[in-house]
Amino acid sequence: MTDDRRPPTDGPRAEPLTFALPKGRILRDTLGLLEACGVRCASVLDESRKLVFDLPGYRFLVVRGQDVATYVEHGAADLGVVGKDVLLEQAPEVYEPLDLGFGYCRLVVAEPGGGRAAPPVRSRLRVATKYPRLAEAHFRSRGVQVEVIKLYGSIELAPLVGLADRIVDLVSTGETLRQNGLVELETILESTCRLVVNRASMKTRTGEIGGLVRRLRRHLEGGDR
Repeated sequence: MTDDRRPPTDGPRAEPLTFALPKGRILRDTLGLLEACGVRCASVLDESRKLVFDLPGYRFLVVRGQDVATYVEHGAADLGVVGKDVLLEQAPEVYEPLDLGFGYCRLVVAEPGGGRAAPPVRSRLRVATKYPRLAEAHFRSRGVQVEVIKLYGSIELAPLVGLADRIVDLVSTGETLRQNGLVELETILESTCRLVVNRASMKTRTGEIGGLVRRLRRHLEGGDR
C-alpha cells in the first residue's frame, strides 16, 4: 500500500513539490495543516525574512496573497493556498480540489453612516475597491451603474474624503469599518481558503498531488487521527 505521507520520490531526480503560500496567518494555518498530514515544514516559520524554503521533497514560496494564483497558474508553483475571493476576482486557470475551511471572511458593500462624509451627487455611483471585477458584476446584476475605482490599500478612506460613495472590501469582524464610521449594506460573497493546483502538475504528478490531497481531505473530515 502506498504511504501518502512520503515526500515525492518519482525517480532519482524528482523535483520537489512547490507550494506558493501567502504571508501571515494563512501561512501559519497552512503549515500547521500540512504538518498534521505528514509534511515536515514547520521550519518555514523560523525565518520570517526568507521567501524560498527548500525542504526534503518540498519547496515553499512565500508570496503576497494576491499573487498565489498567478504563481500556480503559470507553473512557478505546483500548489498554492488562496482565498476564494481572489479566485473569483482573478479567474485563474487552476484546479481547486479542496476548501480548507480557514481564513473565513466576507466581501461586503459599505458606505459612511451616522452622517459622516455625505456622498456628493453624481450621475453614477462611485465605488472604491480592490475587487473591481466582482464589484462591477455585483452592481450590474442589480441594474446599478457604477464607476469602479481600483485601490490597493486603505479602502475605508475613500468615502470619507469624497473619492467614492461606497466601498467593496473584505471584512472578518467588521471592526475596521466601524472604526472608520462605515456601515455594511450587504454581503456579496463569503470566502475561505482553497487549495489550488497547477493544471499541468495535476497531470504529470498525479500520484504525488493526489496522495497529498487525499490526506488533507481525510484530515479535514476528521478521519486522519
